[in-house]
Amino acid sequence: MGKNRKRMWIVKVWLLVFVGLVTTVRAEEGESLSVFGGKIQGQPASDMMKLYLLGEVDKAVEQWSKNYEEIKTGEQIAAYQLRLREKFLGALGDFPQRTPLNARVVSVVQREGYRVEKVIFESQPKFYVTGVLFLPDSAKYQRPYPAAVVPCGHALNAKAYESYQTMGALLALNGIAALVYDPIDQGERMQIVDEAGKYPFWGTRGHNMIGVGSVLLGRNTAWFEVWDGMRAVDYLQERKEIDVERIGCTGNSGGGTQTSYLMALEERIKAAAPSCYITSFDRLLHTIGCQDAEQNIFGQLEFGMGHADYLMMRAPMPIMICAATKDFFDIGGVWDSFRYAKRLYSRMGFSEQIDLIENDAPHNYGKLQREAATRWLSRWLRGVDEVINEPAIKLFTDEELQCTLQGQVMLLEGARSSYDINEEYEKRLATGRREYWAATPKAEALEKVRKIVDVRKLSDLPEPEVQNLGKVQGDGYHVEKLVIKPEKGIYLAALLFVPEKDNPDKLVLYLNEKGKADQAQADGEIVKLVKAGQVVLAVDLRGSGETKQNDQSYFKPHHGGDGQDVYTAYLLRRSYVGMRAEDVLVCARYAKQKFDSLPAGAITLVARGNVAVPALHAAALEPELFSSVALSDMLVSWSNVIKTHISKNQLVSMVHGALAVYDLGDLIASLPVGKVEIVNPLDAAGNPIQ
Repeated sequence: MGKNRKRMWIVKVWLLVFVGLVTTVRAEEGESLSVFGGKIQGQPASDMMKLYLLGEVDKAVEQWSKNYEEIKTGEQIAAYQLRLREKFLGALGDFPQRTPLNARVVSVVQREGYRVEKVIFESQPKFYVTGVLFLPDSAKYQRPYPAAVVPCGHALNAKAYESYQTMGALLALNGIAALVYDPIDQGERMQIVDEAGKYPFWGTRGHNMIGVGSVLLGRNTAWFEVWDGMRAVDYLQERKEIDVERIGCTGNSGGGTQTSYLMALEERIKAAAPSCYITSFDRLLHTIGCQDAEQNIFGQLEFGMGHADYLMMRAPMPIMICAATKDFFDIGGVWDSFRYAKRLYSRMGFSEQIDLIENDAPHNYGKLQREAATRWLSRWLRGVDEVINEPAIKLFTDEELQCTLQGQVMLLEGARSSYDINEEYEKRLATGRREYWAATPKAEALEKVRKIVDVRKLSDLPEPEVQNLGKVQGDGYHVEKLVIKPEKGIYLAALLFVPEKDNPDKLVLYLNEKGKADQAQADGEIVKLVKAGQVVLAVDLRGSGETKQNDQSYFKPHHGGDGQDVYTAYLLRRSYVGMRAEDVLVCARYAKQKFDSLPAGAITLVARGNVAVPALHAAALEPELFSSVALSDMLVSWSNVIKTHISKNQLVSMVHGALAVYDLGDLIASLPVGKVEIVNPLDAAGNPIQ
């Protein structure tokens, strides 16, 4: 076979694999307008963003490993720890001022070997934290006692959950006071509660809902949890029975997350034992994917903070990793992070101050973990290293550990929720935004927007690769199937609708959350435009249409079927809004160049649904590219997400910290009067604005 014939054969085979056989059929049949046929290079088209982002994760992990190997000396280690601490705190958001805890003990229960005090304190004004303080027997152990904060994992009854109250009891039986407290949206701290005490969601779903608004404010759900933990340490230090110089921390699962953060950031914690959380981002993201909101810190893969760094950020503080062989948090990742930390501790001369136990069990805070954590904290807080054997613990009922009369802090008079706190903060930011846009030249303000959303200038965006995969004939027009590749790993399915008339005078770039062909039926909006003599380029922006991911159930039903991909981008300091805005610009420029005979500035931008938010950004940042902009079914404002509290499918449209500088209305106002048409704006729950 000759070289040319062989090359043609390879191209034909590739086309068949890539998009399926192209046949000339009526465009109105719909199915024929598929570009990828469900597959991109043999992989599901819906996995395009997942695979692309994992490739970016791999690059970040490789860079992290290189940076780690350069940390050798004491000075280098100290500089590394300081840099990461500052980055971590910056990504969480500024913590509030310390205010009076107004702590009170509501009742006391005596048990053999310890007593339990039910406690309520305010980590922020009227933001109530409920917990139980297990205190050792004063006849057996001398005061002041060492103590541990025990943040709870994802259990509905939180501090009353069997393994969590048992952990508190075991610590107290071994001379260590333990404050076991409810995280937000668990136990007595559900954040949205009706008068009957009922709540719409709890645990991960609650944390994820709080996370959507927190992102816009430059915060994280972890902001609330870390501050609660720091104030729990404050409370222990107010107690005369506690030795303020000997405080530790242990927690499991979601409590292991909180323990990891607290041991990295809270300098008053002197020893820790996180359980069933530590792994590595490499293994986490390649296995189960991103977990709930507080476990994803903005840009941490970009600035180089992995799970191993939680262990090393305050080295050589004593840390015991409690792990489970069959955990959904990959055990290989646990050992990877442990080895990195062990090597750093060894460089510092303190190799014995970090250790790991592996329980041959599923995800748990079982007896083995509890005994190991207690022995570790006893060794480093009490100076006593002895075998710990957990006796049978008489459990309390949920009601016996209840701190509030009605069972929920939000039923206390004047109580504030995390949503209330976010809303109050947004109101302050809104005042600052108005003043900023009134006093700042438009070009300067838009450059700041560009930086926040991370959109390059049009002149800096590379030319895309474009492949034409054949035609579909319509009634008075034809459709060209295109693949537009703005960067490696990204394939945008596009349909170019061309009327069968000479010299079309207008070009429309058409974007639709539901996909490029949603309005391509005989009576659809696209066909009406093309029959009116306009060229229409309909494009599926990345992660929409044929590449839309809808199989990731973790963030359903409120945050879409692509939530794990969105949060992977978030870890990389990327937003779908920014990436999609660049897609819009690349596609608009391509269309303009292809139809260079059209009058200058003749591109109309039309966007429906959540792709309208990146379309608006593209138009505001490169206004010369578009003659007019029509946006329909778009979120009315980001501030509405904060006010609505319960939002629907808004995660993909979030930009970290945006509301500190601008809202969507500021972008609309930056464009000339009459250039933008807004049709059927929606609130954050997806309802039309009345």
